[in-house]
Amino acid sequence: MSTLKERIVEQLKKDGADIVRFGNADRFKDANVKILFPEAKTVICVAARQLRGTRRGIEEGTTYHHFTTVGLETLEETILPFALLRACNILEDAGFDALPQRRNQLVMAEKDSTNPEVSYKKIYRGKTAEHQLDFEQCAVDAGLGERGLHGSILTEEFGPFQRYAFVITNAEIEPDPVVEPKLCDKCGECVKACPGHAIAPDGTLNRWQCAAYYVGANASKNPFMPSYAFEHEPDREAIMKGEVQLDSKRARKIIDQVNFYPPIRHAYCSSICGKACDTACYIHLEKKGALKKKFVSQFRKRPEWKLSFDE
Repeated sequence: MSTLKERIVEQLKKDGADIVRFGNADRFKDANVKILFPEAKTVICVAARQLRGTRRGIEEGTTYHHFTTVGLETLEETILPFALLRACNILEDAGFDALPQRRNQLVMAEKDSTNPEVSYKKIYRGKTAEHQLDFEQCAVDAGLGERGLHGSILTEEFGPFQRYAFVITNAEIEPDPVVEPKLCDKCGECVKACPGHAIAPDGTLNRWQCAAYYVGANASKNPFMPSYAFEHEPDREAIMKGEVQLDSKRARKIIDQVNFYPPIRHAYCSSICGKACDTACYIHLEKKGALKKKFVSQFRKRPEWKLSFDE
């Protein structure tokens, strides 16, 4: 007879998970694990790959909606919630409590920060987010992967190309080991790839800067930008080159003018950069042979696509 762990993994894989990891709740650094569920014994991390193909249009400068709709929204709003539900059903059938934890993209603890993936106008800030999990730290503690220089979780299977969620349960399940960091070599490709220079050399992220260029404020990476973009901004050329450091007030003003591509449901912003930092990281890991999953050809087949400023 299969164990509880084996049944959970089997079901999650059927429901769209690509990686499943189990961590002893006591080893989690985020105190919210035990605040949310004081009797927690195990945290299950459920990860689903982001298809390389969802970035292909952005890589070629042709079509852009697939990354946000399929590579982000579908995983976060459909695949992962369904997988969590089915895993929780198995745990409840076995007599255990299970608390699903998916990202709430519209809630942030920081009052003057933002989530670049969604509309800043839709975000609730402050006490509303008091007991949100630190997803990146929990992914590390669950044994999913390591944290890269730019903050994304890296796995040997998919590099930075996955989304993940958790189940907290009072079932005591054999844990998987924490991953020994070895993928990120601090190469800085993520820093160089950002079209808005939002990542400092030490990996610190200016989230408002990121938000503006995530949606396409850099003219060299946005084929939909009209000639009149930012026409009332005195430093419009520098903005379009990603050379202006934006505070939260200025970033809001710039973001409100970047409406050249239709938005997505659930308040998700259409990504024009396609998380260029993650793409650059993936390309680097693939080139040095660090990833387990191999493809017929490498992701970047030609020189990086970009427009000249005059175009």
